[in-house]
Amino acid sequence: MSLLPPVKATPGFLAAVFIVLTALLAPAGSALADPTFPALSGRVVDQARLLMPDTEAEITAKLAQLETDTGDQFVVVTVDSLQDYEIEDYGYRLGRHWGIGNAENDSGVLLIVAPTERKVRLEVGYGLEPVLTDAMSNQIIQTDILPAFREGGYARGIESGVDAVIAQLRLDPAEAQARAAAAAPSEAEAPVFPGIVIALIFLFLFLSLLRGMGRRGRKRSGARRGIDPVWVWGAAEILSNASRGSSRSSSSGSSWGGSSGGFSGGGGSFGGGGASGGW
Repeated sequence: MSLLPPVKATPGFLAAVFIVLTALLAPAGSALADPTFPALSGRVVDQARLLMPDTEAEITAKLAQLETDTGDQFVVVTVDSLQDYEIEDYGYRLGRHWGIGNAENDSGVLLIVAPTERKVRLEVGYGLEPVLTDAMSNQIIQTDILPAFREGGYARGIESGVDAVIAQLRLDPAEAQARAAAAAPSEAEAPVFPGIVIALIFLFLFLSLLRGMGRRGRKRSGARRGIDPVWVWGAAEILSNASRGSSRSSSSGSSWGGSSGGFSGGGGSFGGGGASGGW
């Protein structure tokens, strides 16, 4: 029988876990500087210059019509560099920085393409996770985007990915959720992953506790008591509460105007939902 409390491995929880592990594993003085994001100049931000002007205009028109019809805000961004960040970390930071999506329901999506690192990601706001699940996002990346990217057809892959996401978001919610539920999970989404991450957290808590006892010169007999279950439960609660609390941290005051018709994010937030791929 497991002595660990049940923990729901939501995307927000896993994002909080990732932040904690990053802080614990990073050697002193080796922390990455905060990334510098491109300006939100429109619904398509082509920093890496992968799109011709007419293609960019066509995609922009589709994204604008989607927002008019559904309220969902979808932005495509290509970047010169991920600045040594994993695309998952870079993606949710960028989504929050720009505030993509409506502040009330977090209905934002980012398609991020990093040709230098050969990585692509669909970053999904909290409100759209039921219809654009991690598995559905992965299916779109693998089926609609990466085949063209592997042939050097960046514009073709971006257009195909945009069309696939728009088609999913335009479905009736019940049908969209049914399609998302039928999407096969990727290998990275196997249930073993949350368990491994949680086990690593408990390991670091244990090691931190041992270091603390050593510094205070406690007797060996005291160390045999092990970890109080309250520590374990408290750690899980702190991580869970942090993920819930941070989900609205960038909702207020996020309005990032651009030069393309005054386009700006609506204050939406992200917690790590979506999927990534490489070629």
